[in-house]
Amino acid sequence: MKEFEYEPSADMGLTPRERLKSVHREAGLVATFMHRLWWAFVRVYLRVWHRARVEGRENLPTQLPFVLIANHTSHLDTMLLAAYMPGRLRDKVFPIAAGDTFFAKTWTSIFAALCLNALPVWRKKVGSHALSALRERLVDECCGYILFPEGTRTRDGKLTKFKPGLGMLLAGTDVPVIPCHLDGAFEALPAGKRFPRPRRLVLRVGKPIQFADIANERTGWNHVAETTQSAVSELGVPFTSAAT
Repeated sequence: MKEFEYEPSADMGLTPRERLKSVHREAGLVATFMHRLWWAFVRVYLRVWHRARVEGRENLPTQLPFVLIANHTSHLDTMLLAAYMPGRLRDKVFPIAAGDTFFAKTWTSIFAALCLNALPVWRKKVGSHALSALRERLVDECCGYILFPEGTRTRDGKLTKFKPGLGMLLAGTDVPVIPCHLDGAFEALPAGKRFPRPRRLVLRVGKPIQFADIANERTGWNHVAETTQSAVSELGVPFTSAAT
């Protein structure tokens, strides 16, 4: 049996404000309570207001690490993806959120950190340093990320090109990525709208993909982006057919 070793929290020494915006933030007792309370409320909300349904539930991750990805059409997307994570993983699953949207103000930072358990990525400053810190945490600390490789919400409901940042996180690692497709969120709450309409939401979960044999360089990053975009797009085909 491995001997117990005490390790200080990675966010020790940071001020409360710095801790909210840190990619090394760890959950404490208050955060754990808020996570469980918030996501219990979200599951009820999704079931009642949006009649949410999950297809391919058996493909949802049950252990760490992993990266869960999907098309990005609405602010409802993160809620739908994160709501069905096992409670025992809750404190270690981090939605990756736009820092300039969710962490620019104190109160939105508190909500994003304590309720969503989100980690910030600053879109105007995102680069290899920021992504390498996220990659290091994903591999070394065994956690899960929820992210949207398009980088921003679609304005017309259509899937847009995936950015290579996902490849910078995954190429050359054993971490599985689980492709998903979200249907109905664009109709319920498109960009520019403040209040969600009662539209049905459907989450389809695909089988995990790994990129351990893909080189961690630009060609490999592009391969990861293209492969995962195709997987997400294919999951959306049944919804398109059903709507016509």
